[in-house]
Amino acid sequence: MNQIFTILLVDDIEQNLDSLSLMILDEFDIKIEVSKSAQDAIALLMKKDINLILSDIQMPDIDGFEFTEYLKGIDRLKDIPVILITGIYDKTEYKQKGYDLGAVEYVTKPIDNELLISKLKVYIKLFEDKLNDQDELRKKDEMIIYQSKMAAMGEMIGVIAHQLKQPINILSLFCQDVKSSFEYGELDEAFVKDFDENTRAQIQFLSKTIDNFRDFFNPNKVKGDFSIEDTVNNILFLLEKQLSLNEIKIIMDIGEKRVFGVESEFAQVVLNLITNAQDALVENNTKDKEIKIRSYLQNEKVEFSIEDNAGGIPENIKDKIFNPYFTTKQKGTGVGLYMVKLVIEASFRSYLKFENTKYGAIFSMGLTPAKKG
Repeated sequence: MNQIFTILLVDDIEQNLDSLSLMILDEFDIKIEVSKSAQDAIALLMKKDINLILSDIQMPDIDGFEFTEYLKGIDRLKDIPVILITGIYDKTEYKQKGYDLGAVEYVTKPIDNELLISKLKVYIKLFEDKLNDQDELRKKDEMIIYQSKMAAMGEMIGVIAHQLKQPINILSLFCQDVKSSFEYGELDEAFVKDFDENTRAQIQFLSKTIDNFRDFFNPNKVKGDFSIEDTVNNILFLLEKQLSLNEIKIIMDIGEKRVFGVESEFAQVVLNLITNAQDALVENNTKDKEIKIRSYLQNEKVEFSIEDNAGGIPENIKDKIFNPYFTTKQKGTGVGLYMVKLVIEASFRSYLKFENTKYGAIFSMGLTPAKKG
């Protein structure tokens, strides 16, 4: 046990302090502090942790009653039990006054050592029980933290699998293009150059995705100013093949271009929201498929949004879409929007919200503008 029970003895007569200290220490393995006035006691109480106070009543300047009343008016000291000791104020009305002021016990002189020891045992036992409870609570908290880390690790594995499918599918499409182009004799220098550039970009994205998610819970991630436009364009470049095959038109209106945060995490958010919009457009077989990407300054925040015209999110599930592992997709993990919300709230200290529009759904967030100067 790291803490030791400490009693403060307050009496203006040194002989009384000595005799009471010896009696207590002979019975208990605890710590004793002494003060010869209420003023000194108050100064000591503000510096040290005291678990119980034994105070004489008859003292010059500030007596035991006044001392007790003063303690109960200070938040830091008001919960320390006070036992009043007296050889003069032994009448019932004085005892009642002591209790009314907040004293827990009232002991008269000559002191009955056995009675006082039995009283002290009660408070020492309460102190030890409290320490044991705190230790148990600490252990439970440590277990909860450990379990949370393990759960987060499991979630991250699911997220990585979810995010890696996109570039892997694109690489698969590129490979099919090679086969088709070879069969039709279209393999020329321009095709090879394009294939090389695009596959390298996808492979780099795969590697960067793993690194980004590995560092997701690292509190020392570097934040800085970055361009929304550049980040979005990079994601659109990586998704270009699928967006083109699915005949999805991208409409860009990036008014406010620079924000503050972790660029790689914002890229993951954009990737997930665009991919979800694409899936909804394809699944609903929307005519004239569109995804609108906007940013503008509003109330000292950069409002960023991604909107589709896929018909919106059904009323019966719209309250569940940010729940972990909730998905309407046959092979979905249900971690996408949950992790997007977590990134925006935890890393960008912002919000992620959505609403259904006349034609589809819009997801928006408020980001911190880039630092000026």
